[in-house]
Amino acid sequence: MARNFRRHRTSHPIADLNVTNLIDLGFMLLIIFMVATPLIQQEQTVPVNLPTVAKAPQVKNDKEERFVAIGVDARGFYVDNRAVPVTLSQLRSRLSGYAAEAKPPVIRIRGDASVPYQKVAELFTEVQKAGLTRFTIDAQTEP
Repeated sequence: MARNFRRHRTSHPIADLNVTNLIDLGFMLLIIFMVATPLIQQEQTVPVNLPTVAKAPQVKNDKEERFVAIGVDARGFYVDNRAVPVTLSQLRSRLSGYAAEAKPPVIRIRGDASVPYQKVAELFTEVQKAGLTRFTIDAQTEP
């Protein structure tokens, strides 16, 4: 005699929603934002009053490019937006270290608008002496 193993009850839809995956996604986004926020805020650590220029079309940067910001104000030079100014000899050693890398970074020159041009010219000279040929000059756009 053959047995029938079928259920006699009909299946009912499951009314529960599995939120485990949504919680995992929420925590993952939270971690991403916690890591990304300090990187975004890093740009504003040294207040430099940039000169104002007219708007111009922006050139798209390569995503693999590495940028190093060097700021100049009345107190001295700032490398990588650190709040402590460096001397000219310390700047030279850091620039030569960047030039020795396999793929040197693009130097972002951020000169304060109230600084005499001589300080910015010194920075240009040091960048050229180090052999770094790729640099940008940061400025504010007028509204």
